[in-house]
Amino acid sequence: MSVNLVKGQKINLSKEVAGGLTKIMVGLGWDAVKKGFFNSKPNIDCDASAIILGKDDKYRTCVYYGDRSAEDRCVYHHGDNLTGDGDGDDEQITVDLANITNKVEKIVFVVNIYDCTSRKQDFGLIKNAYIRLVDESTGKEICKYNLSDDYAGKTAMVFAEVYKKDGEWKFNAIGQGTNDSSVSELIRRYK
Repeated sequence: MSVNLVKGQKINLSKEVAGGLTKIMVGLGWDAVKKGFFNSKPNIDCDASAIILGKDDKYRTCVYYGDRSAEDRCVYHHGDNLTGDGDGDDEQITVDLANITNKVEKIVFVVNIYDCTSRKQDFGLIKNAYIRLVDESTGKEICKYNLSDDYAGKTAMVFAEVYKKDGEWKFNAIGQGTNDSSVSELIRRYK
């Protein structure tokens, strides 16, 4: 059974799956709020990325729609959804926990709104945003974190992180809105 998390809650992924967790799929989803003329949806392009950190939270690399693979394909972005339309995950990132180098200590999952400044868009136009972790070998959802705060005025989001502590992988639901306008600006937080 999947665990529904709240902001700031942490779980030990190593203990959630019998026999250990080897590969996870991180699914991120969101819906555009219906607004305006005839209740049409604004065209909002949210982009999910994984910022990969080493010892002392030092930046190593990033996986996003423009560079979809890193760490010998142990972190892989499945592609860009330009609209957020449809049910289920809008973007997915797979992480091979069993084979990733031990130099990786943390992976931070972020979402930014593409071209947010010129389009004048922020997370106040987004609803039903979530991040979920799935055991890739079984397809079983391990946990899900639904954003519930009001993020109006925020143009990017630090959703969550997967990190290693005492040799075990853990998940932390963060839900921190930022005013970064691109993945490059989000990366600067870790350099």
